[in-house]
Amino acid sequence: MNRFSNYPPTLDGRSVEEKRKEIREYFHNTFNIFEKIFEVLKEDAVFYKKSEPSRHPMIFYFGHTAVFFINKLIGANILQKRINPQYESIFAIGVDEMDWDDMRDNSYKWPRVAEVRAYRNQVRECVDSLIAQMDFTLPIGASDPMWIVLMGIEHERIHIETSLVLHREMPLVFVKEVPELACKQKSGAAPQNSLVRINASEIKLGKEKSHNLYGWDNEYGSYEEKVESFEVAKYLVSNAEYMSFVQEGGYENAAFWDEEGKNFLHITGAKHPRFWVLEDGVFKYRTLTSLIDMPQNWPVDVNALEAEAFCRYKSQKENTHYQLPSEAQYRALYEAVGLDEVLDLDPKNANQNFMNICSSPVDKHLFEGIGDVVGNVWQWSRTAFFGFDGFVVHPAYDDFSTPTFDGKHNIITGSSWASSGNLLMKHSRYAFRKHFHQNAGFRYVLCDETQTQTKDIYESDELVSQYCEFQYGDTHFGVENFAIECAKIAAKYKSNHTKALDLGCATGRATFELAKSFDVVEGIDFSVRFVQVGSKLKKEGYVAFSTKEEGELLSYKKVTSEELGYDLLREKVWFWQGDACNLKPTFSGYDLILATNLIDRLYAPLLFLESVYERLNKDGVLILTSPYTWQESSTKKELWLGGYKDAQGHEVKTIDTLQKVLGAKFELVHLQDLAFVIKESARKYQHTISQVSVWQKK
Repeated sequence: MNRFSNYPPTLDGRSVEEKRKEIREYFHNTFNIFEKIFEVLKEDAVFYKKSEPSRHPMIFYFGHTAVFFINKLIGANILQKRINPQYESIFAIGVDEMDWDDMRDNSYKWPRVAEVRAYRNQVRECVDSLIAQMDFTLPIGASDPMWIVLMGIEHERIHIETSLVLHREMPLVFVKEVPELACKQKSGAAPQNSLVRINASEIKLGKEKSHNLYGWDNEYGSYEEKVESFEVAKYLVSNAEYMSFVQEGGYENAAFWDEEGKNFLHITGAKHPRFWVLEDGVFKYRTLTSLIDMPQNWPVDVNALEAEAFCRYKSQKENTHYQLPSEAQYRALYEAVGLDEVLDLDPKNANQNFMNICSSPVDKHLFEGIGDVVGNVWQWSRTAFFGFDGFVVHPAYDDFSTPTFDGKHNIITGSSWASSGNLLMKHSRYAFRKHFHQNAGFRYVLCDETQTQTKDIYESDELVSQYCEFQYGDTHFGVENFAIECAKIAAKYKSNHTKALDLGCATGRATFELAKSFDVVEGIDFSVRFVQVGSKLKKEGYVAFSTKEEGELLSYKKVTSEELGYDLLREKVWFWQGDACNLKPTFSGYDLILATNLIDRLYAPLLFLESVYERLNKDGVLILTSPYTWQESSTKKELWLGGYKDAQGHEVKTIDTLQKVLGAKFELVHLQDLAFVIKESARKYQHTISQVSVWQKK
């Protein structure tokens, strides 16, 4: 399968129909490659095995990329009808072992492989039809419907690579050779590594919105840094070069590992790289589907913690200071060898885009004498992921980047043999947790600089900061904290106190407040940007955020669980990401559900109301709050529950529709108005009246 991947279409062009054809071909090519790599799994039973304990069984990933298309198209109001609501719930979330990912083994009854294949075929037909019929103009912009299709394609390209890693981690007895995926690279003795000097330069990162290639939200914006001259390894660290670290007890010497690294060693018991296998005292090397003699001159595959430990080992051994490059230093290297956009490199120049189905010698592909500036394996950097100045989340995928701006994800640079599509581009930016294994290795630099740029998510996310101020900040104009007041109403009308759900929990204040009255409380929000705030308060005991005062002037605040009186409540609350219109079946058995200012922001509010009854226990209570500010950007007008005139000219009010929809199974026991104030700046506030309706299950 040499070069079975074609290159991504540009966003511009001369003809809409030509572009439509390009996108259609790119979509099917991506879909085909993804399904081809799953042929490596020996039999259907293997789809239900985990190759790594912290990840889902492989059946999840097989269904996930198809579900992503449908969920994003539904969320963007491009599709109006789901193909399979159950699949589009259970295959939706749980990729990066975040606190809010539902990874419980007993959460799902996974469907048969044949059923998931049939579903994938349905999705393929659906998306193909959309591409063929969708109206769009050139150049394609981030707000265009076709952008969502490209988003789904590039998302699947990412999972092609990450799934290959998971397959490589699967025990050999569960995988089989696939001719198109066979590793045919030769190996030999490793070259002696050396250092190359890179001159000082002014580095500018980030790309313009007008760029003609698809990009993820974190690529846009700007960042500038003066990079002083430094020395960089001529080659990626090879298996042979890393061998000395292993043989000299590098994995046993605590001095080479930071606290996270020591924890990784404790949990995994690692004594050598993940894809090395010790047999009769000799190290072998695991490719995708086979075990081969150690390729001494191929790059070592390690996680960031292992790469950092090697740098400390080498620094001690040579009495100097080696470290991983920063993101800006990598760009300085990239520019020093004359690279620009990296897409259609000749196969003899770089090991990427499936030119080989494994690594290649570190001295085979040279860029002005430096090996593998791009391609072969990804290169870990020391830079924690952050958003550039001007970073704005894409509303269709607001949890792509922001959850990883947490100081726990490091940027990887340069692409690998399995990278394609956006992963090959100059401006692409990806990050992983430091203990994760990817098709990743490293090269080291010699320089004095130790600090790298990081940003706290809330400093660059105005909406999240605004909600943090709303829920955890000051009160204004004598209006009490809305989350606290809602929780007081819940406490008054609850019938039982075992389990509650805070649906549309935003940054989680009401979730904690409900825990004063309930044994267990789950907070669910569609947006990870919000969920991660409550999750941080639970796990780390504080929330830090900025609040706008005037123009670009900000004030910074920090609240702790101790100050809020939540220290004893932290073990009672759990936060999850979820879609209120298509919640997983595991979210049930509640004594109370609080849906705060939610129904007028749902894409299908009636769907939510018609199914919420099933999630409540006997005598369970449903509390809805809403200012009924219906808008077409959230809900198509034909799905509004109120705020319009019917065909006979009669006014339709939301509360009347709620009584019609809920009346058969609920009794309306309380109705009141409740005000809230949201601060936009020191002299601008939103003062809103929400109607609270309390419904008891009959």
